[in-house]
Amino acid sequence: MSAEPNLMAVWDAFTGYQRTGALKAAIELDVFTEIAAGTNTIDGLAAKCGAAPRGLQALLGRLVADELVARVGDHYELTPTAAIFLDRNGPGYVGSAITFIASAKITECFGRLTEAVRKGGTAIEDDGTLSAENPVWVEFARAMAPLAGMTALMLANLLEVEKAPGLKVLDVAAGHGMFGIVLARMNPKVQVTAVDWKNVLAVAEEHARAAGVMDRFRTVPGSAFEVPFGEGYDLVLLPNFLHHFDPPTCERILAKSRAALAPGGRVVLVEFIPDDDRSGPPDAIRFSLVMLATTPAGDAYTFAEYKGMLERAGFHGATLYELPPTPARVVIAGA
Repeated sequence: MSAEPNLMAVWDAFTGYQRTGALKAAIELDVFTEIAAGTNTIDGLAAKCGAAPRGLQALLGRLVADELVARVGDHYELTPTAAIFLDRNGPGYVGSAITFIASAKITECFGRLTEAVRKGGTAIEDDGTLSAENPVWVEFARAMAPLAGMTALMLANLLEVEKAPGLKVLDVAAGHGMFGIVLARMNPKVQVTAVDWKNVLAVAEEHARAAGVMDRFRTVPGSAFEVPFGEGYDLVLLPNFLHHFDPPTCERILAKSRAALAPGGRVVLVEFIPDDDRSGPPDAIRFSLVMLATTPAGDAYTFAEYKGMLERAGFHGATLYELPPTPARVVIAGA
């Protein structure tokens, strides 16, 4: 911790929404993609992006200040970070994620954060983002797929899926479906059943078709708390789901997941997980506030808290794994 007062840290927090707005505008206008393709002057970008030269000049100035674009005379070029993550044709494009992260529903929740802090849960009616078939999750499924695909690849490597003789996988609250889809793509003997709302599963099916695994990708539409899961699964995936609920509700879905597993099967949680003393990592600590703003009772739970929930639901041997370079952590437990 710095011993010196830092006014700029306060100012950066005051104006953080402006940085987000500039990045969102640049992604929506395809500024990064057009620069990568060779259009690198204000007039050229204005024509390609359908924007006013004055508007591009102001936007590019902000992107230079934020070190996402570099100015060389009258020309602009991408920094290495933007070239990898913000060019639609880049190897690690994740720009679509801002469509969900800065969506109207999420920003509305944070716009009422003072009320949420006073209340101890979201100030948005109808349970924030958790109302049945909320369209925000369709937005999530489309926007977050590239980022989730990278995390899913790291998970598949951790699980050594390529070496598996065959796996029957249940993906609960599948969303974009990428966690199950990546496993199926890496091993032709993986069969996936995805559970989520019908409107969300339509997006997951698009991703499964694009990945060439639709023949091994089955969907079960409805609430994960209500629809039957079936049985005999080798893996039950619970990616980024439990954090939406209080511990008793988490234990309900964990017990239901355990009943769906074959003997020797495993449950896999992918989450933002703070250290047990909640001193870090920063992304996991910040995520707790996201849950306060957007859900009635969700949280970023520690490993000790997940371990307790798993044991009360009948699991054993809970183990925590890192998933670098992503901020996600993984908990795996046996039935």
